[in-house]
Amino acid sequence: MIKEEILQGAKSMAQELIEKRRYLHENAETGFNLTKTLQFVETELINMGYNPIRCGKSGLIAIAGGKKEGKVFLIRGDMDALPIKEETDLDFASNNGCMHACGHDMHTAMMLGAAKILKKYEDEINGTVKLMFQPAEEIFEGSQDMIKNGLLNNPKVDAALMIHVMSNTPFKPGTVIVSSPGVSAPAADYFEIKIQGSGCHGSMPNTGVDPINVAAHIVLALQEINARELSVTDKAVLTIGTLNSGNIANVIPDTAVIGGTVRAYDEETRNFIKTRMKEISEGVAKTFRAKAEVSFGSGCPTLVNDANLAECISKYAQELLGKEMAFTVEELSKMSGAGQSSKSAGSEDFAYVSQKIPSIMLALAAGRPEEGYSYPGHHPKVMFDESALPFGSSIYAYTAMKWLMEH
Repeated sequence: MIKEEILQGAKSMAQELIEKRRYLHENAETGFNLTKTLQFVETELINMGYNPIRCGKSGLIAIAGGKKEGKVFLIRGDMDALPIKEETDLDFASNNGCMHACGHDMHTAMMLGAAKILKKYEDEINGTVKLMFQPAEEIFEGSQDMIKNGLLNNPKVDAALMIHVMSNTPFKPGTVIVSSPGVSAPAADYFEIKIQGSGCHGSMPNTGVDPINVAAHIVLALQEINARELSVTDKAVLTIGTLNSGNIANVIPDTAVIGGTVRAYDEETRNFIKTRMKEISEGVAKTFRAKAEVSFGSGCPTLVNDANLAECISKYAQELLGKEMAFTVEELSKMSGAGQSSKSAGSEDFAYVSQKIPSIMLALAAGRPEEGYSYPGHHPKVMFDESALPFGSSIYAYTAMKWLMEH
């Protein structure tokens, strides 16, 4: 396997990757509702000579190699967008109320590029590369759904890798940053707190129970979990994202609903916060003669990076791209002298895979602020530098093939 050929082959596909990415971006879809996206990816894979397999509600699997005995390495690309109205001036901007504001269109395009490379070198693969095209990452449900439907079996997966593009970063587009061993992304839970009061006329509040007042006290009380009940080492975030109640200015409504998320870097802290949220919400509501019900929706555990895999992948990335475009978090920390953390504040449902098999998360630089890429992910104006696409495709393909060769 010649790494220069793989990298140059990916670079020669640059325009093709851009076109694929722009189609996906313009036709952004969310959650499991990926009709156009799935059809596009499936058709592309079939045209390359693959026999893609549907997995779960909207997942897709393709198999490369398998002609030689060996282990199985999985590479993941997520396909879903966010329910955000795009505010960029791109010619290919989405206008359907959904936006690839987290770069999953980049991931899918890079995976298709990797698929083409892997098909070309299929006879040289010592084992099998399993390509995972995943839906519903943004709602933390897609990975788990695919696992439940056999993702990690037939053939049984031995190790896995994911890449996430990052805009608004100081690094040259295509630069790879390999996560440190251990947890790099926190567990996450969406929650909803329903408050039942008793509606009445706004001029006579004494005749009812005001759920908005109760909600306000609950919002403030929940902040005490971080301020007074967690240690300084218990890194966690509790965010209130929505508070909805009423629709008439002179009427006290019956109900109020609070929504938000919890992030934590270990399961003990995660469970403690969830327990205290219920106790505090129910207790505050009772104090004001109301009732509160706390429920937790979709979520994901912590993403754990395998130490041996982190060492291998950082070596392979430097072999392919050179030491000036491939770093570990520790190397960046030493260079900056700022003690950078390897932990991301954003959660990632690839965590479900990492809890089952040795896994690694890579960051791929895709936009420097001084070049116009000044907004972060999940922002309606975020853009990603498409010159990073060939680097992502080559990293996906090369690291998978090299790991299989050495194991």
